[in-house]
Amino acid sequence: MGYLESLMGRHEGIVFKTRQHWLVVLPTILINSLLSLLIIVGSVLLVSLVGPWALVALLLLVFPLGKLTLDLLNWWNEVYVVTNRRVIQLEGIVNKHSIDSSLEKVNDVVLEQSALGRLLDYGNVQILTASEIGVNLFERVARPVRFKTEMLNQKEGVSRLESFRCKAEEVLSGEGPVAADIPRLISELDDLRKKGIITEEEFQREKGELLEKL
Repeated sequence: MGYLESLMGRHEGIVFKTRQHWLVVLPTILINSLLSLLIIVGSVLLVSLVGPWALVALLLLVFPLGKLTLDLLNWWNEVYVVTNRRVIQLEGIVNKHSIDSSLEKVNDVVLEQSALGRLLDYGNVQILTASEIGVNLFERVARPVRFKTEMLNQKEGVSRLESFRCKAEEVLSGEGPVAADIPRLISELDDLRKKGIITEEEFQREKGELLEKL
């Protein structure tokens, strides 16, 4: 189990995962590759002038290649995740740092894409929440339209699930009609299962509780 999976709560699942667009790491790839090439060429030229000992200069490759590796690892380990319960920003190679935004507290989602961003499929996604964070900005995210769409779909799902559970609670507590409402509630529950809002296990458990009232 990966670190991200270990953060998942009970009945929580990953719906969509993305990271910053590859353009973010393109400059470091080009610069460090160019530096590495210059070191190699310089070492070859020095060999012709001062002999094989000049190959020691190749040790300088440790710096651009090490920097490139570190930047790529940082980029790869910074992910933006939509689950059926929240939005997670996770970063860090060894020392991990995560920021969570509950879907229930998401008030609005703002997407900004330039012409180049639309062409290459990246953009900035700003999440406005009712939590202490207030605003959470994800910059140059790959597949931002899908990211925003999945977030809003899951938020709607959470709202529907809460509405269903309120109605089911009334039936199970005996505060509302029973026999007439149970088939309708089971139908709603099945629809939530088909849309991936609840798991098969949750469906069977809550369905069983409703059937016991018949």
